Amino acid sequence: MPAFVLLIEYTEGEAKKIGVVGWVKNTSKGTVTGQVQGPEDKVNSMKSWLSKVGSPSSRIDRTNFSNEKTISKLEYSNFSIRY
Repeated sequence: MPAFVLLIEYTEGEAKKIGVVGWVKNTSKGTVTGQVQGPEDKVNSMKSWLSKVGSPSSRIDRTNFSNEKTISKLEYSNFSIRY
């Protein structure tokens, strides 16, 4: 299994532990993109983890959270890895 898959699996596990839904994907530029949905406090916990902790052996140079909005219902039922 390629190493990058293992790294985003940590993100999937943390999202499930926190209780948010959405997805995460490695990009060809060596960055990670995704979408997180859930109660605001849980989304903020996930954002904090992504910004400060991340996967083991990952290097976090910066984080950029965009297109934040309030939604009336979740668009995902779980958190997954996209390829």
